[in-house]
Amino acid sequence: MVLKVTDLTVSRGGIAVLEGLSFSLKTGRALILRGPNGVGKTTMLRTVAGLQPPMAGRVEAPEDSIAYAAHSDGLKAMLSVEENLRFWAQVFGRDDIDAAVDAFDLRDLLPRLAGTLSAGQKRRLGLARLLVTGRPIWILDEPTVSLDVESVARFATAVSEHLTAGGSALIATHIDLGLEADVFDVGPYRALGTRPNPNGFDESFL
Repeated sequence: MVLKVTDLTVSRGGIAVLEGLSFSLKTGRALILRGPNGVGKTTMLRTVAGLQPPMAGRVEAPEDSIAYAAHSDGLKAMLSVEENLRFWAQVFGRDDIDAAVDAFDLRDLLPRLAGTLSAGQKRRLGLARLLVTGRPIWILDEPTVSLDVESVARFATAVSEHLTAGGSALIATHIDLGLEADVFDVGPYRALGTRPNPNGFDESFL
């Protein structure tokens, strides 16, 4: 396995939102996260990606093995599509952007400033960054937001090819990507203080 999570508790605003999470991700496999909106999937993914510390538990993965993509596309508006991709490739010590360009149908957009792109085009460019990182573990938070049907299919193909090449993916999504993947429902791991209150309010905000 390339990623192992053991008895993990994650917090938002200092309050535990999910606790007791344990799962593993194997080479060449995808794990799909499910759970209701607001349950803490984004918080969990950020913690697993190393962007915030866990409240308890362990996340084990090889050093410099994770690439993270979230709701923000992370683009530089005044750079072109090509310049954005080359910038991120250089950050990760790489120089080949052709596979990323072709995977997300960006060839005709290369000279365009990122700030002039549509929401769907920005999302495609943001996801294309995954391919230029060269990192084997992709952690993805609702990656298909703003994508049309054709672009969702392109993304699913990119993930499938990544898995075939020995990569892995942890994905929070509400749609069926057509991938052969395991499913992990985080709903049962909601921390006690954040469980829906029968009186209609969430005690975690008291």
